[in-house]
Amino acid sequence: MIRRDELTTYLNEYLHISEFTDLGPNGLQVEGKPAIQNIICGVSASVELFGQAIEHKSDAILVHHGIIWNFERPVYRGGYKKRVKLLLENNLNLLAYHLPLDAHPDVGNNIVMAKHLGLQDIQPFGEYKGQFVGFQGTVNNIPSEQMFDLIRKEINPEALIFPFGPTLIRRVGIISGGAQKDVTQAVAEGLDLYLTGEVSEHILHYVKEEGIHFVAAGHYATERFGVQALGRHIAEKFDVNVTFIDIPNPV
Repeated sequence: MIRRDELTTYLNEYLHISEFTDLGPNGLQVEGKPAIQNIICGVSASVELFGQAIEHKSDAILVHHGIIWNFERPVYRGGYKKRVKLLLENNLNLLAYHLPLDAHPDVGNNIVMAKHLGLQDIQPFGEYKGQFVGFQGTVNNIPSEQMFDLIRKEINPEALIFPFGPTLIRRVGIISGGAQKDVTQAVAEGLDLYLTGEVSEHILHYVKEEGIHFVAAGHYATERFGVQALGRHIAEKFDVNVTFIDIPNPV
């Protein structure tokens, strides 16, 4: 068991949240029980996730996408009201870590994917408001189709691939989530393949003209890795139970 404030302080420091200019607050978003023994992890806050946390008799919920964002000011009705109501009525803590959980060099979404894909010589990549949130690395001249198969196996079998790069792949960049526009940084770096979560219509023509492979492996699919790795870290460091709840999203 761990005290809520102790866990929050530890995670805030471990994930270096003060170094990021983010789209919402990182850390504790809703205060619940002061003592925590059971934690549910998930990618995105939702009524479904909160309901499962209640069924698991959890004390806290840890997510990548929380319920407070700078770009929206929802009123307390509909689904948003249900989310808040479930948290408050069941005295559940909600902790959310966004960009810090993309960028972390040990438990972040991007470093975990880089290791799953066998990247070597891994370096920070993908600058966002003064901080690197992704990683780039090298592979040993892998045939492009072999690399695509590895991505389908390790990240998402339904990954959307625009195969316009070289036949042999050596340099790969990764930024999870909705970072399709950052393919321009991949081109500027001279990478052979860029992997992210989402894609916009104009990207196909851009990557075809620039001669780079582009992979949209799913926003949800590319952001399952960090929260699971962070959950394992918490379970190993503290005397708490951590369970990841997979609520698939095709986007």
